[in-house]
Amino acid sequence: MPAPTPPAEIDLSAPIVRELLVLQHPELADLPLALLANGWDNVLFRLGDELVVRLPRRALAAALVEHEQTWLSLLAPRLPLPIPAPTHVGVPALGYPWRWSVVPYLDGEIAARVPFADPAAAAAALGSFLRALHQPAPADAPVNPFRGVPLAARDDAFRLRLSDVSEQVPVDAVTRVWDDAVARPTSSGPSVWLHGDLHPANLLVRDGELAAVLDFGDLTSGDPATDLSVAWMAFSATERAAFRSAYGNADDDTWARARGWACGLSLAFLAHSSDNPLMAAIGSGTLDAVLADAGS
Repeated sequence: MPAPTPPAEIDLSAPIVRELLVLQHPELADLPLALLANGWDNVLFRLGDELVVRLPRRALAAALVEHEQTWLSLLAPRLPLPIPAPTHVGVPALGYPWRWSVVPYLDGEIAARVPFADPAAAAAALGSFLRALHQPAPADAPVNPFRGVPLAARDDAFRLRLSDVSEQVPVDAVTRVWDDAVARPTSSGPSVWLHGDLHPANLLVRDGELAAVLDFGDLTSGDPATDLSVAWMAFSATERAAFRSAYGNADDDTWARARGWACGLSLAFLAHSSDNPLMAAIGSGTLDAVLADAGS
């Protein structure tokens, strides 16, 4: 059966965050502070008009914040859209055990809630963004065992999640899509930089246009097919063609692996969103797009 969002391992409140700011970044401590959002991995507090405090809510996310702090400021200058590269870094203190960040507040609404005015243009813009991001990563780039890896390494997790949501999805059709993707040759190119968690809740819309890409907590290196899966999460078949054309470097095997990633991630969203209608809707919409594209 589907499970809820993973629980927080640390209870964070505005007074605690204020104390951390007073101790480590007193120049920011007097700005207005209010809870903005709780995600699977992080809790966000709006800080004044221009900043957000981003803190891990469970241990699994702690190392991911360190990856953002190390790499995002190096990646940001070469990307055609804004990303939340940290402006200030926090360290464990006052009983809070992990590193944390202050990042720019990027104004807009997420694409999971607000449609693009011109979806094909947004698809092309995201394809161009990923073309710029997907450059060979250095040897010391982070590696994520859950993203960017060969799909065969995720087979056990896929089948477990499929079992969890078997009453919600057409099992045979889903399995055919997955098995086809797993059977494709693995990526033969170098490991490239990946966002790692690209879906409509991490795409920002402002004035109808794609305005920024959010939440690089799963930043990693590996197979670009992982990120390309967003084509089935955010766009129609026609818009996917614009996305693929703008990206310009997805052969048929890479594209099939990307569809497999979209299939697997849709099950992950469905299996862990019993209390999160937004992510559940992304999961079901993605799976519908995958199956329609596969002719199932």
